[in-house]
Amino acid sequence: MRSPLSVLGAVALLTLPAVPPAAADDTAPSSFTIEDERITESSGLAASRAHPGVYWTHNDSDDGPYVFAIDGRTGRTVATVTLRGIGAPRDVEAVSVGPDGQVYVGDIGDNLGGTWSKVWIYRFPEPERLRDVTVDATQFDVVYEGGPRNAEALMVHPRTGRVYIASKSEEDAGLYEGPARLSPSGVNTFRRVADLDLEITDGAFAPDGSRLVLRAYFGAEEYRWGKKGLGAEVAEQPRVPLQRQGESVTFTPDGGTLMFGTEGEGSRVSAVGLEGEQLPDATARRQGEDGDGDRRGGGTAGGDDGDGGLLGDSDLLIAAAALGVALLALLGFRGGRGRGGRRRSSGG
Repeated sequence: MRSPLSVLGAVALLTLPAVPPAAADDTAPSSFTIEDERITESSGLAASRAHPGVYWTHNDSDDGPYVFAIDGRTGRTVATVTLRGIGAPRDVEAVSVGPDGQVYVGDIGDNLGGTWSKVWIYRFPEPERLRDVTVDATQFDVVYEGGPRNAEALMVHPRTGRVYIASKSEEDAGLYEGPARLSPSGVNTFRRVADLDLEITDGAFAPDGSRLVLRAYFGAEEYRWGKKGLGAEVAEQPRVPLQRQGESVTFTPDGGTLMFGTEGEGSRVSAVGLEGEQLPDATARRQGEDGDGDRRGGGTAGGDDGDGGLLGDSDLLIAAAALGVALLALLGFRGGRGRGGRRRSSGG
């Protein structure tokens, strides 16, 4: 028998507006499915700088000191990196690649609501050759100005190399800025630089550093980024795939596509093309020079999410209404069965 949640989910998927398929483009980044059976809780995603078409990911929680390189064309793991010289990971939630050729891993989750006195960032050089390898990693102790908090998003700015963390909270989410350079020998205090209004599960800077995208389970917000940091939101927000548990996001190296990831076995990474003001400045200029009049990014603007379409603001309203109707119907169904428990079979 289906659970009430599965019924509600099915109704929501059926009620969402249909999205027409986009024209195929062999040169554009495409969606893929993570094939590795070891990766059941992909919680972070970062496009490789050294290996085009490859994405770094990791499992959530205390899976161990492992980071996986996934080929975006096949979904297969092409390298497993084991981190050496760090403590036992506790709740790994994010990964980002810096301009220094280093991969940053955020052990920053705190599902108990901000009870850990400190969290950690691990850093290791992105391998020149993709193969299973054990590397020496650097560990950084992190505390927050104002006390501990839960977080799932870590972003390294591609120009300055400064590390940012976005906390996860329904009521008090914020963007925190780390020191200009992280210190492996002392405590690194991240100070709050902006208030946010999203329960953030991941984030990513555009390759040129001119945009910052923050995602939640069912939505995303894209901001301009300038010399003074976080700027205004773009006029039209990126559309987000409807996923089982939306946990990760990264820009493709050309800046024209967002890749959205989710947890679960055989999880789908969905390519969503950007257009107009959503495009990073360098990407828009390059497309203008190439004569692309509509300023549309790569990927599938219509989306290939593998789970049931893309969500914009109006779609979320429709989905919410559908869930409400389904809930009322479900409650009515239960009420109609009476208080005597299960309905009796006519066959005795």
